[in-house]
Amino acid sequence: MTTTVDRGQQARELFKQAYENRYTWDNNFPGYSADFELEIGYDTPLGRSGDKVLAAGTYTGSVSVPADLSDLNGIEVSGVSDPLAAEWIVNQIKDVITHRKRSDFESAHGKHEFALGGEADATGAVPISVGGDAMGSHYKIRDRQVVQVSRTMGRMSFVINHLDKLETETGYVSTAYTAVFTDPESGEVLNQLKFEDSYAEYGGYHLMAQQIVKGQSKGKPSYTRVTFSNIQIG
Repeated sequence: MTTTVDRGQQARELFKQAYENRYTWDNNFPGYSADFELEIGYDTPLGRSGDKVLAAGTYTGSVSVPADLSDLNGIEVSGVSDPLAAEWIVNQIKDVITHRKRSDFESAHGKHEFALGGEADATGAVPISVGGDAMGSHYKIRDRQVVQVSRTMGRMSFVINHLDKLETETGYVSTAYTAVFTDPESGEVLNQLKFEDSYAEYGGYHLMAQQIVKGQSKGKPSYTRVTFSNIQIG
């Protein structure tokens, strides 16, 4: 007989395997610098309030990322003509660090409760819910990989579906995925975006070389492309 405890432990183990199978930068990560070219296809509101708008156009500059990934204030952008473009780049790098910064499973999820959300779907993905993170997180796990994330954060809900990946010797990196953002009360679709990421290896570390995002935001078309070049480790 399978008990609730057994099913909870099964869900925890499936999630842990996927969590530990992600590609992350190790504790010797030296930081890096790069030049960037940012193409904004349409005037783009920034932040949750949307009161700041980055005008459509192409922006260039340089960015440096500190070795200490806990110091997000250490991200520095220079040589860019518009401070809002610099803000966009900083937010982009913060998002990358969130996914690449190494953290052990117990530190990140040791206090959370895990539950199987039902049977595997037609693709073999197993639904798992995670309690205790205050965000109502739900995942689908297949082949030691997270293939779907759904979560509610305040006045925003989102579902991310992962479509493709880069396999490295120490874990996988998602390289293609869609994100749909909705109003959790009305169900209104706010944003629908598709991401295509590419990576290159420098000094033994896989770093983002380009990201292209296409879709619509609040009913208007959205397109961004950022390319990083002249990447220097350390």
